[in-house]
Amino acid sequence: MVTKAPESKLVDSYRVACDGGEGALGHPRVWLQIPHEHGWVECPYCDCKYIHRDFEGKVSGS
Repeated sequence: MVTKAPESKLVDSYRVACDGGEGALGHPRVWLQIPHEHGWVECPYCDCKYIHRDFEGKVSGS
């Protein structure tokens, strides 16, 4: 069985919401705060990495 790599998304806000993006097959909506010093955060449910636009190209996966 092949496991898909976690998704990375470039965002404009330091506060983002994640619900898994798959409707009823997703996960509960969680609000995540991107630390200004790191520029990214991972969803604890689906491992999607949210990268702030200011850190584009400075974080692996962006």
